[in-house]
Amino acid sequence: MAAAGDGAGGGGEQLTVLGAWGSPFLVRVRLALNLKGLSYEYVEVDLAGKSDLLLAANPVHAKVPVLLHAGRPVCESMLIVEYLDEAFPSSSSSAAAATTILPAADDPYARAVARFWAAFVDGELLSGWMGIYDGGKTGEERAAALARTRAALDALEGALRERAGGRWFGGERVGLVDVALGGFVPAMLASEPTTGVRIVDADRTPLLAAWVERFCALEEAKAAMPPLERLIAAGKKRYADLQAAAAASE
Repeated sequence: MAAAGDGAGGGGEQLTVLGAWGSPFLVRVRLALNLKGLSYEYVEVDLAGKSDLLLAANPVHAKVPVLLHAGRPVCESMLIVEYLDEAFPSSSSSAAAATTILPAADDPYARAVARFWAAFVDGELLSGWMGIYDGGKTGEERAAALARTRAALDALEGALRERAGGRWFGGERVGLVDVALGGFVPAMLASEPTTGVRIVDADRTPLLAAWVERFCALEEAKAAMPPLERLIAAGKKRYADLQAAAAASE
């Protein structure tokens, strides 16, 4: 167990995050905590042998990340992000930090749009992307998954273009969609050396490519992301194992 995060505390109440180091969903939670300027403790969970703490905190799915706020568990990464935004309305005084992650409560339309695109990241981009990664699929299935992934990226490029000329999905500041997509930035960077597939192509989606660079320059994001070389090494091993399993089943 190790302490992490600087700045304001959790309102006098302990914040603990259960996670797995390479999880993109953990990146989202850590990023939200950093943007809010909240201190927390991080507990690494071995998903091969799930601890009693994890099973007690998330008995339904037994997955990470889980946020414990004064001992009370909150599960699912985007629900945790929204919870932190609502439970801790004031944030770090740093100019780089977003005061709020969701749009203002008096703008329900903007909040609905942000939630739509955050859900789109998992519902379209992630599901297509995992079809590329899965070595057990046929060539035709992987090609279809790549086409679906590119279509999702094209849609996100269009959404970004509509927001402040493409700086952040949240407009002039990091918002809910930036956090949702930002969780996958380390995996995007690791994809080409791992699978040979470049997820974000500057020629096809230049605004997204610039967004990735901008995201990686954020101090709050740097502190949330896992080491890239370690992620690449783990991804290469997993991809090779999947391909070997697929070849053995033919």
